[in-house]
Parts: sequence; structure tokens; C-alpha cells
Amino acid sequence: MLEIRPTYENCNKALPYDSKEAMICTFECTYCKDCVTLLKEVCPNCGGGFEKRPIRPKNLLEKHSVSKTLIHKTVGVGIHLQKLK
Repeated sequence: MLEIRPTYENCNKALPYDSKEAMICTFECTYCKDCVTLLKEVCPNCGGGFEKRPIRPKNLLEKHSVSKTLIHKTVGVGIHLQKLK
């Protein structure tokens, strides 16, 4: 099951479960659209692309709640972009 994280991984901003800004890679690294744009749409962890994260229906949140685990790994954007060249 998809992990619904409480914050974005790079900028660490709060991430509502129903955000339309959340983007994920194949390993569920979770970034906001602004960070994905800065990263040229390439995940700095796995090198894959991003897709819009689906929104879990509100009625399923009690049984399948939002994760409480924070994953915050600020990306060195300059280094990331150099690796893409």
C-alpha cells in the first residue's frame, strides 16, 4: 500500500493527505511540484521520474492512516543538476 507521508522530502513543508501538489517516484520519494521542477523532474535518490501522488479517499484514512515518519533529506540541487549533464 502507498505510504502517505506527512511532509515533503526536500523542502519539509507540511503535506496534507489530499494535496494535489504531491509528486512521487517509483520508490515513493515525495516532493512538491516546485521541488520537482527544480530537480528537472528526476528523483535525486533513484534517478527515476515523478508522477502525481494519488489521493487516498477520506473514508479510508482511519483504517489506513497517514504515516507519522518524517523523511527529510535536503537535496543539493546544484550537485543533482551536474549529475544530470
